[in-house]
Amino acid sequence: MAPFDSSGLALHHVAVVVADLDAAAERHALLGFAGEERTLVPSQGVQVITYPAGAGWLELISPTDHDGAIARYMARRGEGLHHVAYRVADLRAALAKLEKAGVRLIDREPREGVHGWKVAFIHPEACNGVLTELVQDDAT
Repeated sequence: MAPFDSSGLALHHVAVVVADLDAAAERHALLGFAGEERTLVPSQGVQVITYPAGAGWLELISPTDHDGAIARYMARRGEGLHHVAYRVADLRAALAKLEKAGVRLIDREPREGVHGWKVAFIHPEACNGVLTELVQDDAT
């Protein structure tokens, strides 16, 4: 039995960690990405650019805190895929069901992400090595 109803589960965004946000934005503009929205997220030590991408988003993230989690991640692994995010209707319910099923969570409670999205992360060990984020995006 699935830990939560996946009938409404959809890809929300893919996040890529980059060293130089402006250079990455230029490259992605060449690919055709437009509608850039920049957001500073001091609580996570990052600056983020989001682009609409079909029904979801592409997120470029760059560390602003050189001692923070994203900077440490990039120092170990370099630039590239950081996480994949899925939209859920009720984030608290999804987290409760995952925790009850024994899934290793990074966040047991939702926190605020970019654009006011409610977010929570699942440990990569629980998702075949991929950092996974669940998003309750009440705006869509």
